[in-house]
Amino acid sequence: MAKVNAGAALLSLCLLLACSAGGTKAAYVDVEGTVRTEVEKAIKSNPGIGAALVRLVFHDCWVNGCDGSVLLDKTPYGTNTEKKAINNIGLDGFNLIDTIKYKLGDGVSCADIVVFAARDAARYLSNGKIAYSVPSGRKDGINSSAAAADAVLPQSTFEFQQLVDNFDKKKFTPRELVILSGAHSIGVSHLSSFQDRLNKSTATPIDDNYKQALVADVEAQKKSQNTPDPIEKNNIRDMSSSFQTTAGYDPTGVNTAAKGALDNSYYHANLQNRVLFKSDWVMRTDTDAGNAMAEYMDNATKWNNDFAAAMVKLSKLPAESSTRYEIRKNCRVTNQNYYY
Repeated sequence: MAKVNAGAALLSLCLLLACSAGGTKAAYVDVEGTVRTEVEKAIKSNPGIGAALVRLVFHDCWVNGCDGSVLLDKTPYGTNTEKKAINNIGLDGFNLIDTIKYKLGDGVSCADIVVFAARDAARYLSNGKIAYSVPSGRKDGINSSAAAADAVLPQSTFEFQQLVDNFDKKKFTPRELVILSGAHSIGVSHLSSFQDRLNKSTATPIDDNYKQALVADVEAQKKSQNTPDPIEKNNIRDMSSSFQTTAGYDPTGVNTAAKGALDNSYYHANLQNRVLFKSDWVMRTDTDAGNAMAEYMDNATKWNNDFAAAMVKLSKLPAESSTRYEIRKNCRVTNQNYYY
């Protein structure tokens, strides 16, 4: 009989069992299953959290690559992190990421959790029509800067060429710009992000009926939300039937009962000039982009598939190599800051 090396045997045992002073417990954690369960539970409790997770992965990966830097409150370099960027106004989902991290423990990176959570939110919000796989293995960055985020993230007031140039820097095509913009079928936006569309001096063409309905609703929301910068739903599909009627919205081809669904309804709204952002409207000014929007308006399945592929590409944006990486114990602080 072969001689058993006691040290090797103990190591093998510890790979199967989590060794601790208080005894042993199963070390295996179903990472993706846990993320999926927590995401679905959260969306059922708060439907808006799904859109927040889809937005969160873009705002993380577009800055420094997919490294969880958008989650940080504090780094070794200070507290003016990406969360404080102007372009990150209204960013949400942080508490859910914290909950998932607590359940998964120190061995799973926050960056992986963000990517998995966005994927599961997209699947849930599309009723399973947007489904894709993404690898694990990301690590968490220690750099996070509001200024860097504002310098890199595309702005809602961009012209079309500015958007194209911004996406090109990440090696995304103009068509992928059109595809990912379809995520504006869900979520909400602050008035400050689309105020330029309502001001006479800065307004880009917008359907007048929609504009007047929006102005009236904004004033109502200022009172009900008790803020000068209220939020409005991105998609006219998700507004009340009375708002849609006043705005002259044509729901042909849109499932208006599927409020909050991630689908191709954004293209129906944009081609009717009933969208919030200038950055959405300007895509109508380019022939190829306009043709792509018309294609996706007429072919929901194609958009579902192309959106899934674009999200895979987004989720694989590599973390920048000019910094140190780790797997954080707490998604809000670097490990250096964790201890004090």
